Amino acid sequence: MATPRQRLGPLAAGDAPGTSVVACLTDLADLERCGADAFDGVACLEVRADLVGDVATQQLRSHFDGPLLYTLRSRAEGGRFVGGQEDRHRRLLQAGSAYELVDLEGERDLEPALLDRIPAERRIVSWHGEVADVPELAERFERFSTAAAARLYKLVTGSGSLAAAMVPLGLLQELGRSDVLAFAQGEAGTFTRLLAPCLGADVVYASFGAIPAAGGQLSIERLATDYGIPSAQDIDRVFGIVGHPVAHSLSPRLHNGGYRSSGLAARYVPFDADHFSDFWLDVVETELFESVLPLAGLSVTTPYKRAALAVAGASSPLAQRIESANTMVHSGLVWEADTTDGEGVLGALRVRGVAIPGQRAAVVGCGAAGRAAAASLQGAGAELVVVNRSEEPGLRLAERLRVPFVSLEDFDPSRFGILVNATSLGSRPEDPPAFALRGLGEEAIVVDLVY
Repeated sequence: MATPRQRLGPLAAGDAPGTSVVACLTDLADLERCGADAFDGVACLEVRADLVGDVATQQLRSHFDGPLLYTLRSRAEGGRFVGGQEDRHRRLLQAGSAYELVDLEGERDLEPALLDRIPAERRIVSWHGEVADVPELAERFERFSTAAAARLYKLVTGSGSLAAAMVPLGLLQELGRSDVLAFAQGEAGTFTRLLAPCLGADVVYASFGAIPAAGGQLSIERLATDYGIPSAQDIDRVFGIVGHPVAHSLSPRLHNGGYRSSGLAARYVPFDADHFSDFWLDVVETELFESVLPLAGLSVTTPYKRAALAVAGASSPLAQRIESANTMVHSGLVWEADTTDGEGVLGALRVRGVAIPGQRAAVVGCGAAGRAAAASLQGAGAELVVVNRSEEPGLRLAERLRVPFVSLEDFDPSRFGILVNATSLGSRPEDPPAFALRGLGEEAIVVDLVY
């Protein structure tokens, strides 16, 4: 059944609940390839004229009958339009007579010739650039809002650091206005796109096709599948996954789906962090995540599982034993660290009726996940062998667990009933298998921690 079209927040009339999705068209071929349900849940179609040229609205209407937004993003603000002001304003005025909404760049389009002919209710005033802090971004908003009334003010910053990515969320927290949308670009800023609607205008820009209009922009398909957007959902706490990289992770899909089915008012978002210490100081310990949108828990992935244990106020015996954590939960007083990697392996085996006690088991890889899998299999009664390419970390883990170590070069998989791939091999299509699968016994079970 088709998803009802959602209202476009402050940009369109109506009382339909949910986040408004603006689908960004960057390739006209995507229109011809799309199916009948391609625009389900989409509130508005943005035509990036700097990428696809000036498209007749009749052509667009044959696919989408909602509001159309014309955007001619300049090279100065991350787009591809390089013409002069006269040509730019001519095209904007022409679009103003055909499109319901027109994007006007605050730095170059707020002139009487345009404002007199494009009414305030049809304007989106936008800006893309770098700022140092919230006051600087607030000053820019004040200047634009004083110069021209608009249906929406869209302020997009860079995300050279997590501190920079937090600036637009800080502005939304400070303003508390429904006609202001602010977020950061880039993979490090993806979480700001997903949390901005919780702090102001309930609008998310998303790519209609395979080519995003900007770094960190998600597709309308991923918004729906991984985050349940545009469905209505009040958010009173935040969870997330921190690592580098994290864009490939299926965790948002799994967790957000669980929240929706359980009726939890939560959202799980990706935090792509270059440095864990910066993430902790610039994101976790900010006023926004301590009080306004409480950060209640984190999944921790490569390469920060050891660092997560170091900042925790309390940790489980298993996390201490393997010197890493993949889960952090805020108890209300302190952050508590634990590891679920081992239980993930044991659970998968138990679901399939695999008897673990007495089985010869080999764990290949001695990173955080490998250490957790090895300790858990040993605790469940398996006859464990540690396998690793590099000898030093492999020997260190084997000595700690008091089990044999075998170098990957000398490893014979056919001797084991349970094999765990805890290496990163398999994360890319061109990767070879971590070990040979040919020659394994008929009853052998392989657990691959890479998806």
